[in-house]
Amino acid sequence: MKTAFILLAAVFTINVTAQQVIPLYKDSIPNSIPSKNKEKTKYSGFLLTQNVSVPTLTVFKPQKQSDKKTAVIICPGGGYAVLATGHEGKDVAEALNKMGVMAFMLKYRLPNDTIMKDRKIAPLQDAQRAIQMIRENAAQWNIDPNKIGIMGFSAGGHLAATASTQFEREVIANPKHTSLRPDFSILLYPVISFTDSLTHMGSRINLIGKNPSKELIEQYSNELQVTAKTPPTFLVHAADDGLVSIGNSIAYYQALLKNGVLSEMLLYPHGEHGFGMINRSTDDRWMDNLKNWMKSGNFL
Repeated sequence: MKTAFILLAAVFTINVTAQQVIPLYKDSIPNSIPSKNKEKTKYSGFLLTQNVSVPTLTVFKPQKQSDKKTAVIICPGGGYAVLATGHEGKDVAEALNKMGVMAFMLKYRLPNDTIMKDRKIAPLQDAQRAIQMIRENAAQWNIDPNKIGIMGFSAGGHLAATASTQFEREVIANPKHTSLRPDFSILLYPVISFTDSLTHMGSRINLIGKNPSKELIEQYSNELQVTAKTPPTFLVHAADDGLVSIGNSIAYYQALLKNGVLSEMLLYPHGEHGFGMINRSTDDRWMDNLKNWMKSGNFL
């Protein structure tokens, strides 16, 4: 069976055709331990991808691109254990395409001590590399390099929030000094905090371990990392979310307000967790609200 490195070398290319899958790294994957690719995808109520060790971007190109030439990187959720690449990935990318937005689904590495030297930073490395790659190749994709957003669901929301608050903590090689800051963020029922009172414990354990230090908990509690440089954010959460407390979104929004980052938060009374694009408890569609917010921010 071929190693991840051999697979990467074989498929690296940049192509603007719709749903082209491209690897994030041209040669070796940083912070990785050579191993066999054990990735697999299954359907268990939702489409789930497991054991991700070879990170990729899937390019979804709209038939008619917005004049703003906006792009969004999508980070599916899954507790840093799996990736919900269907209803929190492909489906969302296709909906963004209908808005004229170029979408990139990020299949980021899932933390695993057997395939990476430091599991804590591997997902962030992949998010930063995705921003770097898209920004440096914006002309090829007909993208405005100043209109690149990041979207995340659940634990993918934690990753997107980490990329949005810790972009100056570069965990990848960046020889061109390309900005790793997303221009805007879209967070759906996100894990924001790793504090005991707010966190989704499974996500925290999978990323930083069972007995993390106080300093590590604070570093990955993104409500504590917000500054005036944090990009404007659109948040969606349901009050009856029994898996990821709505307090996560509220804490992040309050931190944004405190730092003068004008943002928007949509809170539903019902919907629970993981509803993707469609909260079946209401006729309201948050994608419509998102479209209006992006227009108001000159991103669409």
